[in-house]
Amino acid sequence: MNGYERFCFNLIGRNLNEKRGDFVRLRRDLTGARMNTPFEAYLATAYVTSVIVGLVAAVFIGSVTYFLRIPEMITYQGAVPAFFYALNDYKLVIGTTIITILSFLILGGISCLTFLLYPGIRAGERRRNIDATLPYAINYITAMSSAGVTPDEVFRLLGQSEIYGESAIEARYVSRETDFFGKDLLEALRTVSQATPSERMREFLQGAVASISSGSDLTEYFRTKAHRYTLENHQRQKAFLETLGLIAESYVSAMVAGTLFLIILQSVMTILSGDKTPLFLYIIIYLIVPFGSMMFIILVSSVAPEG
Repeated sequence: MNGYERFCFNLIGRNLNEKRGDFVRLRRDLTGARMNTPFEAYLATAYVTSVIVGLVAAVFIGSVTYFLRIPEMITYQGAVPAFFYALNDYKLVIGTTIITILSFLILGGISCLTFLLYPGIRAGERRRNIDATLPYAINYITAMSSAGVTPDEVFRLLGQSEIYGESAIEARYVSRETDFFGKDLLEALRTVSQATPSERMREFLQGAVASISSGSDLTEYFRTKAHRYTLENHQRQKAFLETLGLIAESYVSAMVAGTLFLIILQSVMTILSGDKTPLFLYIIIYLIVPFGSMMFIILVSSVAPEG
């Protein structure tokens, strides 16, 4: 924990232990993301930060609203209840109060939600990296196992390698369990398999436990898993290329041809009508095109395999 997290924990964290049952997924994501902050400290940091962000935003937005007298810009049109006219003299105070409260609730809520979602996002990134690097990591430990290196040393050497990304980090946790907590290799593999966010890594470690327990040929198990995961990676890359082709066709149809047709059509209609402020044309150019392109970028990034 850093100093700020320690401050938040000392402030309210000691009372959050009873919340553990309500945030099972958050605790799992914190473990899978390998974030070293304890659950109570992280949740306390989320709550305190959300309140601070909400208060700062509320004071700032409320001050701007009051000094610019934004509520007084509201005018009543048509049939409205009589009490609206009765409150007209207090419009500035009431409007500023409402905007201030809404600013606190909305921005504070967004801040808290960001804290709650971040571990899951980070765990998802680690899962994709592990899935992408695991076949190469297993090839590495297969070569070492074939040379007669003991299983615990195999995972220790894998953890010391920097080129296997998050797979090497998971191997370091196996070594940590054996070196610092005094567990045997089987118990260390079980512990890490329960904490890893990757189903592939979990299956691999549990299979290694079963292979060691039964006295099977561990090197052959490594070789089989390496071949299987490499084949699965090739299939995933092929599926991604097919999906990418479909997305590219959709982008050309929707964001290139579609928007070009709408721009030409709206331009012609604007010329014929003599409209000097073509609002819909501005929406197409300044909203639909950039935000649509951004959505396609996010879509490609979400389906792209790691590595």
